[in-house]
Amino acid sequence: MSDYVATRLDEIEELDDGRIPYRAVRHHLGITAFGATAWTAGAAGDRVINEHDEVDGDEELYLVTQGHATFELDGERVDAPAGTCVFVPPPVKRTAFAEEAGTTILAVGGTPGQAYRPRGWELWAPLAAAYEAGEYDEVGDRLREVVDAGPQYPLLYFNLACLESLTGRTDEAIGHLRQSLELSDEFLEYAKTDSDLDAIRDEPAFKELVGT
Repeated sequence: MSDYVATRLDEIEELDDGRIPYRAVRHHLGITAFGATAWTAGAAGDRVINEHDEVDGDEELYLVTQGHATFELDGERVDAPAGTCVFVPPPVKRTAFAEEAGTTILAVGGTPGQAYRPRGWELWAPLAAAYEAGEYDEVGDRLREVVDAGPQYPLLYFNLACLESLTGRTDEAIGHLRQSLELSDEFLEYAKTDSDLDAIRDEPAFKELVGT
């Protein structure tokens, strides 16, 4: 039997980071080679894609799967009814607005010449506002549940270690930092400088992990 997954976008859980509702397509389908996220506007006039560029190098392809959107690309407006593909190179400032309620855009991206590394940002984003508000205990409890359901993401372990450091859970923080670094060495430099980890920075186990 072939190993494949088929689903409808509306069967994927909608997440909310306080800006634009989205569906974590890549995570839901288990994709590891490229990013894929679907964004849906609730009403005409709503922003569907937040304004940003990808100066770190990601190329992005946007497909309007439903409704009607207008893109703004370096200030130039592009009409995009359903079925329109819009390819945007990294330096271009981009955003998009819905012309109809329910307008949905699927974004697919990756960095040319580099292997894609899933980090789990899609699952962290709904917790980010509460973290910024200083609700560390609550966010830590919620993030542990997310990590239990998605233990493959280094970003989630790293952020959990930060939250546990902030709330005095030293052993747990070091354990989750270790798991983050085992999954991806990109968080080693973050560990050396992130102030959230200051409370455990003098621990021998932390120094051994981080090399300080």
